[in-house]
Amino acid sequence: MTNPMRERYFEDYRVGESVEFGDHLVTEREIIDFATAYDPQPFHVDPAAAARTHFGGLIASGWLTGSILMRMLVDHFISPVASMGSPGIDELRWLSPVRPGDRLRARVTVLAARRSESKPDRGLLQALQEVLNQNGEVVMSMRSWGIYKIRPA
Repeated sequence: MTNPMRERYFEDYRVGESVEFGDHLVTEREIIDFATAYDPQPFHVDPAAAARTHFGGLIASGWLTGSILMRMLVDHFISPVASMGSPGIDELRWLSPVRPGDRLRARVTVLAARRSESKPDRGLLQALQEVLNQNGEVVMSMRSWGIYKIRPA
């Protein structure tokens, strides 16, 4: 990225550009607390029960992994001066379990960019967002769109 995050507009994101960022250590407590509130399946909330499943131990809810990714995107990729939200996700994949002690980071690749035909003050960006663990393994991937303001004249 040529401009600092807080100054990026639609024009500053380049198709094909890929960036990596973030560092999040996943803890057992975080996994259990999140899942207790939002996804209380045994392999997310009970280490003993999780050990008896095909996972062989406690794993994070995919929604927790997605939430960790979202925080990293807000901190390192999405421009607070230009972001206008998202019209949605085209594809979401949880590829490998996330376990306590995993250290996660994000990789974002800009796939497409197009100016809005009906609203000339904005453009749409399609990106591939990937969550990688400490071994470089992609544990989650998502293709989604973001709406960004065009740089003011």
